[in-house]
Amino acid sequence: MPVTPVIPVGAAPPLAPYSPAIKAGGWVFVSGMLAIDAHGAIVGVGDVQAQTRHVLEAIKATLAAAGGSLADIVQNQIFLKDMADYARVNEIYATYFPAHPPARYCIRADLVKPEFLVEIVATAYVGA
Repeated sequence: MPVTPVIPVGAAPPLAPYSPAIKAGGWVFVSGMLAIDAHGAIVGVGDVQAQTRHVLEAIKATLAAAGGSLADIVQNQIFLKDMADYARVNEIYATYFPAHPPARYCIRADLVKPEFLVEIVATAYVGA
């Protein structure tokens, strides 16, 4: 099965050696997205909702570059710096997945930089 990197226009520069996503057959595996803009600057420092919105928009753009959309996501993995932000993240998350949200889990984790408050990994099926 061919494996193709997916790099959307305007993607944030990676913080390590990885692709924003990989397409394998009809599957798209989106790397952990953080609130980083195209110039490498952190977005929404101290604002978990702004960071959540930015992360979900980055996932949306990445899936579009792979020929898909948020509706194609089958599972999200959410990592929060502080579980006290859980309800605020869900407020934004629910606007992106208003009907039939994907499977998901959410755990507390130390993220790669202390300014990051949320990271989301997505798996989507966009067809063969």
